[in-house]
Amino acid sequence: MLRFQHMPPRLHLIRGRRGRKRSLVSDKSRRNPDRLNHAPDQAETALLLIDVINDLEFDGGDKLLLHALAMADALAALKRRAKSSGIPVIYANDNFGRWRSDFPTLVEHFLKTNVRGRAIVAQLRPDEDDYFVLKPKHSAFFQTNLELLLRYLGVSTLILTGLAGDICVLFSANDAYMRDLRIIVPSDCIACEDPERSRQALSLMQRVLKAETPLASNLHFGAKTKSK
Repeated sequence: MLRFQHMPPRLHLIRGRRGRKRSLVSDKSRRNPDRLNHAPDQAETALLLIDVINDLEFDGGDKLLLHALAMADALAALKRRAKSSGIPVIYANDNFGRWRSDFPTLVEHFLKTNVRGRAIVAQLRPDEDDYFVLKPKHSAFFQTNLELLLRYLGVSTLILTGLAGDICVLFSANDAYMRDLRIIVPSDCIACEDPERSRQALSLMQRVLKAETPLASNLHFGAKTKSK
């Protein structure tokens, strides 16, 4: 169970992984909508990292980097705690390769080249058991398989983090709200070119999208449920 410090009891509702889905086709007694076992995990909550695998080689990227470094520290710690409690991690990333590359290739490319965002990529690089989707536009949902993946996982609460808070995170949060997902945006796990933009984006998500915006350190996960 995920808990917040200094939050009302209604927020103490989030759970992590319920276990691994059975892959035995012969088990007809258990209905599983993911018959091909596309997503072996089951969880009520997922952690979404948006555009953190990023070279930051664009106008304003130098300003974004200043704030993204602090964000990366908080997000890396949050990811470690989430995974230890069975919360699946999903990366949603721009397709820098123009549909001629894959996500692991992007990661390795940004780690080997001297790009502005290399330190962020190194700190937040995905693990082998993390999920990922490539997105063509701002939202992590638009024309991607994210919604289907969340359905297979059984997710009802989405923790959104990443870059930039006032663009891709905001657009993704809006689409998550339209899909009736509970939205949590840790205030120290997003970054914008200007801190005022982050404040405005968080305020908007709170007011319009009913998002909860605690510090990452105030998110408390329960013990990991044993796999079935």
